[in-house]
Amino acid sequence: MGTMTVEVVTDVAPQSVWDAVRDIGALHTRLVPGFVVATQLVPGGRLVTFSNGMTVEEPIVSCSESLMRLVWTAKAEGLPFTHYNASAQVHARAAGGSRIEWTADFLPDSAAAALEPLMAAGAGAMSRALKGLAAGS
Repeated sequence: MGTMTVEVVTDVAPQSVWDAVRDIGALHTRLVPGFVVATQLVPGGRLVTFSNGMTVEEPIVSCSESLMRLVWTAKAEGLPFTHYNASAQVHARAAGGSRIEWTADFLPDSAAAALEPLMAAGAGAMSRALKGLAAGS
């Protein structure tokens, strides 16, 4: 099974970052605007439209307030995965601010070539959104 992790570091307080991560219906406005262009709540999760036009159903597996961790999977025709499970977890930094760890586990391993640029683009969008949040604080 392939695993890929990207990290985003920000000066924003962990609780504020977690508030944006757990707002599952607002990816397109709060957490990764531009990378995601629309988010619609559906029973058990969300329907996400990405900037490349692909729409993916993302059932929410778990949302832990105490761990500040959200876990989801993905379902859509055309995805290069036979399995996909992802998490975003917010950690406090000793120097202040937060570190967001976004991890995806997937099959087949060869899907890494398609996933790597998508996660990099998502992390870039998240970093920009959180900089805006920090500036507004």
